[in-house]
Amino acid sequence: MFPLARAAQSLVARGIQRTAVRGAHRKHEPTFHDKYGTMVLLGGASMCTAVWAYVFTSLNVEWGISPVGRVTPSEWR
Repeated sequence: MFPLARAAQSLVARGIQRTAVRGAHRKHEPTFHDKYGTMVLLGGASMCTAVWAYVFTSLNVEWGISPVGRVTPSEWR
């Protein structure tokens, strides 16, 4: 059992070493997220803010006004 476990361990170690070497020698090219990620995030946040600001200003809601004293119950028949 020990020789089999040792062989499996060496295979795993070799695979890890190969992966590390491949990653170390490869040039890092900027991806879409590296290039435009921040701008896309800021653009989406500003668009969301603009849409909600338009919705809230076009609703004509009086914010924070209490209906106490202004709402009277209707006559019961």
